[in-house]
Parts: sequence; C-alpha cells; structure tokens
Amino acid sequence: MSRITRRRLTRLGASAAVGAVAAPMVARGQSKIQLRIQTHHSAESVPGKIFLRFCKDVEEMSGGRVQIESFTSSAVVKSVETFDAASTGILDGDMTGAAYQPGKDAAFQAFGDMLGGYDSPDQMQAWLDVGGGREIADPLYGKFGMYLVGFWGDPTESLVSTKPLRGLSDLKDWKFRCPPGMQTEIFAKLGAKPVVMDFGEVFTALQTKAVEGADAGTLAVNKALGLYEIATHTTYPGFHSMPQDHLAINKAKWESLPADVKAIVKVALKKAALDRWTATNLANAEVARELAAKGVTLHDWSPADRRAYREQAQAVWQNWAQKTPFAKQAFESSIAFMKRIGVLA
Repeated sequence: MSRITRRRLTRLGASAAVGAVAAPMVARGQSKIQLRIQTHHSAESVPGKIFLRFCKDVEEMSGGRVQIESFTSSAVVKSVETFDAASTGILDGDMTGAAYQPGKDAAFQAFGDMLGGYDSPDQMQAWLDVGGGREIADPLYGKFGMYLVGFWGDPTESLVSTKPLRGLSDLKDWKFRCPPGMQTEIFAKLGAKPVVMDFGEVFTALQTKAVEGADAGTLAVNKALGLYEIATHTTYPGFHSMPQDHLAINKAKWESLPADVKAIVKVALKKAALDRWTATNLANAEVARELAAKGVTLHDWSPADRRAYREQAQAVWQNWAQKTPFAKQAFESSIAFMKRIGVLA
C-alpha cells in the first residue's frame, strides 16, 4: 500500500477538488460522526456525482450528525488499495469494488463481478439481500476487518478499442487494459492479451498506445474518461461484464455507529444504487446516439458470440470456485441464485 499518514490525509481533504461535503448544523450536545470514504470514479462522471450525492444524503438524513469527507478519482490511495486503506483505518470506507480484491480471497470476485452472469444490478443485489449472499459476505469481509453494506453498480459495461471489435474473432491478440481478477483468465482463453492496470491509468495507456483497448466502464463512464477521443470502436449493448461497486466500511467503525446511523447509510446506499442504475441507462442511450453521430462504431455482438463468451466465463467460474472455501460457497450460491431467477438454465 502507498505510504500515507493521517496528517497527509487531512491535507488531502483540505486541498482535494471534491473536498469535504458541508453538513447542516448539529444540535448542541450531539457528537458528530466523521467518515472518510474514497471512490475511484471522477467527480464529473455519472457514478462520481451519485457518490457525492450519497455523501450529502447521509449528512442530510442524519441532521448533520454524520459528516463525510469524500475522495474521488482515488485521491488518497490507488483504487486497488482502497480496501486496505479502510481496513487499517487510513480511510473509513471503500466505494470501489470487490473485484479489486480477489488476491485476498477468490470469493471477492463473486461479490465484484460474475462476468457473463447477471443481466442487471438489481439481480445481484437480490442475491446479497435474499439469495444467500449476505451469509457469506459477513464472515468473508469480516475476516479482513471490513463490513459490506451493499452494492451500487452500473448496468453492463462496454469494451473500447482502437480497432474493430465485431465479435469473438477480433479478440485474438487484442492487447487491452483489464481489471485484476477473473477477466484476465476469461479473455486470455479467448485469445486476447489482457494487461492489468489501475483504473486511473486507462486514458494514458490508450493515448500512448501501450494498449489497443480497455475494459473500463459503461458507455457513459468511458465517455467521461475521454476514451472515445482515442478509441473509435466500442461494444454496445454491453454484455461481458457488470461489476458492482460496493460500500465496505471498516468493521470496527461500522460497529461503533449508532443503529439509526447504520440504517441511514443503508437507505442512502439503496437510493444511490437505484439512482446510478437509472441515470446510467439514460446516459448510455444518449451517449450511444452521440458517439454514432461522431463516427464511433458501436459493435453489437451476435447471439452466437455472446453465448460463446458466456460459456467460457462459466467454465472459469468453476475453476474459481475451487480456489478457497469462501470462493466455493460464494460461486455456488450465486450460480444457484441465477438458476433460481432464470438467468441461467
């Protein structure tokens, strides 16, 4: 992890563009609760704006008792280090995603992104809430000093590329930025050359031609990152990946919160999840028309290519389920739930 002190964190909080979100006056005698939370999204992106709105919602709903110091664009530590920063108390909360943490336990992949699996964010949230996910999440996250509050993710993402991505055959030798985890294995088996790098490095890697494409975000997120200024090919509608960002709070910090504050955070996160899903769907539709008008080619893969991708992903799921006891529980539970709701036959 990057070396960082609480003093440096305080300086970052004072100077960051986002800064701390101001809260209403707190009644005399009430103690204020401070939370420091980081996301990897930029303040200008759709999820970044919703992250900041979430912080404001918690403060307003708590009558100013809770004040959140919000950090966007991985301002404190790198995206993959946010979880550790929260678990060790440098931060209090991580609003990146579990898909950054499979190196700790392969089970985190199931809580981050079941590639080729769920069709929409509400399905994965339902698995966590009523499908058996919570019973696995609590001991898994707790093992690393964290508590999973819930998800707040996007609909399916779109690949971006400087060369055509018409279908499965175009993946051969395609060198692209890839998040850590199961993606690398799936795409390598399909002939691509994934390169793992931080979310914040995607634009520069494309600009310098270190890679030919990227698995970064939804159509709207990719546009906000400026990727379509460089890459003129993209997959849309998306299908390959639907990572769900999480809100994970330092376990000791979470347990110290009053019951009503815990409830406020959970309700505010549910609102953020719904806001993000609906806003991103709308933004994607608008961006798709804009990109097409500017000459960016939107590649809608054939049912056969999509099916082949999903079959490869499912084969990799089975491999990952054997990695750790937690992974076995998480993957088997998630697969069973997808069959229960008809996502899988």
